[in-house]
Amino acid sequence: MTIGLSLVIQPHSLTASVNTTATAVVAPKLSDPEVTTALLNRLYQINDLDKSNLTPSEKRKLRTEVRSIKHQLKAAAVAGGVYISAGAVILIVILLIILL
Repeated sequence: MTIGLSLVIQPHSLTASVNTTATAVVAPKLSDPEVTTALLNRLYQINDLDKSNLTPSEKRKLRTEVRSIKHQLKAAAVAGGVYISAGAVILIVILLIILL
């Protein structure tokens, strides 16, 4: 029990000193149509490339780039939508019938 309490009271003595720098990757906002067309054009360029003479590491980089672009485009498409559940629609219709 004393060991447990000492760990709670002095946790700083157990932490390892690791020098790390935090970096953040910020995706561009896709509200601008020019950005989305640029991303789509890049996808078309990648699809038109002759991939037979690329090294496996270059192919892997292209695959990760394609995945990230598709993820960004999909996130932008979903961000503008409004979803209403079936229960909410029924409740709204009932309230409209009662009030009108």
